[in-house]
Amino acid sequence: MTTIEKIKKQIGDNPIILYMKGSPKLPSCGFSAQASQILSQCGAPFAYVDILQNPDIRAELPKYADWPTFPQLWVEGELVGGCDIMIEMFQSGELQTLVKETASKYQTA
Repeated sequence: MTTIEKIKKQIGDNPIILYMKGSPKLPSCGFSAQASQILSQCGAPFAYVDILQNPDIRAELPKYADWPTFPQLWVEGELVGGCDIMIEMFQSGELQTLVKETASKYQTA
């Protein structure tokens, strides 16, 4: 499986996924810490990939996404954006709505 195939599979298998440095419990950069904290406050489960543990994804995802920085939030296969966009969306209430609606679509009974 190529790195791009792996990225596509991760994005396809996880309705809400955050590519970040570190993990939500132990982030390795301030932007990743903010992004995971905001996403956690939205109250829905999300997947994450620690790009520091996956140098192939760290190298390929910016080209695939046409987005140069991390963290990157993907919802239902679409790139939402990075930390600044997430903060703006959270402050307007848009992120909470997006995350909750997406999570409710994929909840298993």
